[in-house]
Amino acid sequence: MTESAMRAIRSLDEVLSGYDALFCDVWGVVHDGVASHPAAVAALTAARRAGKKVVLLTNSPRLNDGVERQIAGLGVTREAFDAIVTSGDATRALIEAGSRHVLHIGPERDLDIFGGLGLSLESEAGAQVIVCTGLADDRSEDPETYRPLLERLADRGLPMICANPDIVVHVGDRLIPCAGAVAAIYAEIGGTVHLAGKPHAPIYAVARRAGGEEARVLCIGDGLMTDVLGANNHGADCLFISHGIHRDELADVIGDPVLLSAELLARGVGARYVMPALR
Repeated sequence: MTESAMRAIRSLDEVLSGYDALFCDVWGVVHDGVASHPAAVAALTAARRAGKKVVLLTNSPRLNDGVERQIAGLGVTREAFDAIVTSGDATRALIEAGSRHVLHIGPERDLDIFGGLGLSLESEAGAQVIVCTGLADDRSEDPETYRPLLERLADRGLPMICANPDIVVHVGDRLIPCAGAVAAIYAEIGGTVHLAGKPHAPIYAVARRAGGEEARVLCIGDGLMTDVLGANNHGADCLFISHGIHRDELADVIGDPVLLSAELLARGVGARYVMPALR
């Protein structure tokens, strides 16, 4: 990643004419887990009215129809997007190619990811592969709770498929751990981890089919190692939403695009545009 000027913009329509499709993050950009961000919903709706394809690109381990129901309940209208592509959608192909004997780590609400695959959900003893969609209770558990289990599974050489590479998300003002935090522990102790969500290529291949194979794409997101790195890896421009998941750790540089650019460069990523919140 080479250093370049990051342009601060006030509204999405300032740069919209340069792109055919938007790959927009969901949690942290379009909603905060409690309610939608009306200005973001309005900006995406206006982009579609201007003839742009809007693909919501999320590391949710759930399938796209489940995410659509979830965000509708938070106030995200159907007029704001053309398609939803989830990490769960991209992960199903990895699951289908693996063992039929699966240990699921995650909440019951994520079980639809296994639907129609003919798998056997097993206890620890009978499992041959792990699929992690999150913590069983992400509001009370800590990823470290799983370390003893993960050490036993790593000793057996079981691979893990991680359905959500995110480490944490904001739910309102709270930080909630995601599957990526569990996968990070598994990798740390020597386990093999397979991922399909942002910033990895499989989810972008699915998004391309939805947004147009030859489209000029602008990726929008608040996660440096998911949204921004994914855009960089995909060869697409990126609009960084600065007051999202990194708002506290980047507080000293958020107000200065030059300092913010340097901080992103130090982390091996870069964005073409920045704004506090999508509008």
